Amino acid sequence: MADNAGNKGDHGVVLTVEAEGNPNPPPPSSDVGFTVPFMQKLMAEVLGTYFLIFAGCASVVVNVNNEKVVSLPGIAIVWGLAVMVLVYSVGHISGAHFNPAVTIAFATCKRFPLKQVPAYITAQVFGSTMAAGTLSLLFSGTHDVFAGTSPQGSDLQAFVMEFIITFYLMFIISGVATDNRAIGELAGLAVGATVLLNVLFAGPVTGASMNPARSLGPAIVWNQYKGIWIYLTAPIIGAVSGAWTYNAVRYTDKPLREITKSASFLKSSRNSN
Repeated sequence: MADNAGNKGDHGVVLTVEAEGNPNPPPPSSDVGFTVPFMQKLMAEVLGTYFLIFAGCASVVVNVNNEKVVSLPGIAIVWGLAVMVLVYSVGHISGAHFNPAVTIAFATCKRFPLKQVPAYITAQVFGSTMAAGTLSLLFSGTHDVFAGTSPQGSDLQAFVMEFIITFYLMFIISGVATDNRAIGELAGLAVGATVLLNVLFAGPVTGASMNPARSLGPAIVWNQYKGIWIYLTAPIIGAVSGAWTYNAVRYTDKPLREITKSASFLKSSRNSN
């Protein structure tokens, strides 16, 4: 999550009550149609992604336009805090993915409905593009700064770096979001801190995207696609690998926490094992 100058940054439970004496109760809702609850999830993803990208990319633009006043640590803090507050704000509504790589990784592990993936990704990319468009309008002319991501070294270096930091991020997300033994109330803090840490050391190298939507939105607005394939592939591969690796590390005879309806980061302590 970053700038070209080097200081780059980057569910609910459905209960089916069966009527007594009814031998053929209705099947539980698959929650894959455009129902009101599902539309609310998509709205949360659009707004959450918008605010995340707006805040993070704004820190990059303001830093370039004001003699590096924000600084790399400042940019990293903005990204981390934005993730943290948004997880606590809408995590219980949509799961606070804001990231196609996270959505795809959850789906491959069967912890998120596969049929909802295209809608989630569309909402995330739309939110990111709208945020980048807002920044482009606010900081136009001589103040116009590309708020997207691009490799500062070789493509191989950028690909490996994006893979590793997204693997790390998804590994942490899997721990706090899917394991009953984790302290769910600290999920936002853990994920936000991970993003902050990754931006601190990977920002000057790749922009520390970790998120295809974060890179694609600004690329569309500014029409700059240098190395975009890296940011569309490496985070997805890294996230899927991180999720499956955590599944192997956390193996237990107890069932995994079921979050197929909304994959929320937040969980009640009453439901913890």
